[in-house]
Amino acid sequence: MRFVAIFDDDPPMADVRARLEPAHLAFLEQHRGEVRMAGGLRHEPGGAYVGGLWVFEVASRERAEQLIAADPYQQAHPRRYRLLVWGKALPHHEVLM
Repeated sequence: MRFVAIFDDDPPMADVRARLEPAHLAFLEQHRGEVRMAGGLRHEPGGAYVGGLWVFEVASRERAEQLIAADPYQQAHPRRYRLLVWGKALPHHEVLM
């Protein structure tokens, strides 16, 4: 199943990102088979982060929630997020980014 998580940052999250980015990136690398894409969200290029987006390919919603809970960012400073089922338009086309 495919899901997307859209995370919302609050002001204290900037410090969490600064401290834990290496651990967060290592976590994403470790789970790249399930967290297929991930990245920070900004209002403009080079601006402050305002959140994040993950695209999952997992067996269940529960598995997506487990991955979110295990992320070093989420453990240090739980962020509000929305977890939504995602159906890709034109599924017969593979997309590389």
